Amino acid sequence: MENFIVKDLMVPLSEYATVPEGSTLFEAIMALEKAQEQFQMTQYHHRAVLVLDKQNRVIGKVSQLNVLLAIEPQNEQTKKINDISKFGFSDPFITYLKKHYRPDDVSIEDLYMKAGKRPVEEFMQKPSAGEYVEENTPLETAIYQLVLGPHLSLLVTSGDDIVGILRLSDVFAAIFHTMKQIQTKKLHNQG
Repeated sequence: MENFIVKDLMVPLSEYATVPEGSTLFEAIMALEKAQEQFQMTQYHHRAVLVLDKQNRVIGKVSQLNVLLAIEPQNEQTKKINDISKFGFSDPFITYLKKHYRPDDVSIEDLYMKAGKRPVEEFMQKPSAGEYVEENTPLETAIYQLVLGPHLSLLVTSGDDIVGILRLSDVFAAIFHTMKQIQTKKLHNQG
């Protein structure tokens, strides 16, 4: 484990789900489905889609949570509820307000259709400074970044280019397998 560097565990950008800026949320979901079908490196599926600009640089990420937020019905009342939720009101109270002020005349199918037609830029998260890690960084340093964030993934760089994504699930799998090897070896030597 101590010899791993980030590029040993990263998913290359060429194997990750991506869409160009201006794509719809539905197109992003379809790209994610296609990547999940094609990517066989681990048992863990992709959970996000990277958004690329015209120069194929990563400008954002659409996660599964972003998709769920995109289908949440929006009106003036729900926007105000989102604003007041920042002031420490309890989750049950915010949930009650959202249920109470949810528009009655909107079907779930309408919400899905409307959200699917909207551009990904409305939902994507722009990467923060702490979400980048250089490909030759020791894995221990990347783990610190994942935990400190907390992040589910980090964008892997080589110079100024993003070349891959380091997923928490892959890091966890590497740690788990290393722990298992150490424990098995220790038990074998004791017996």
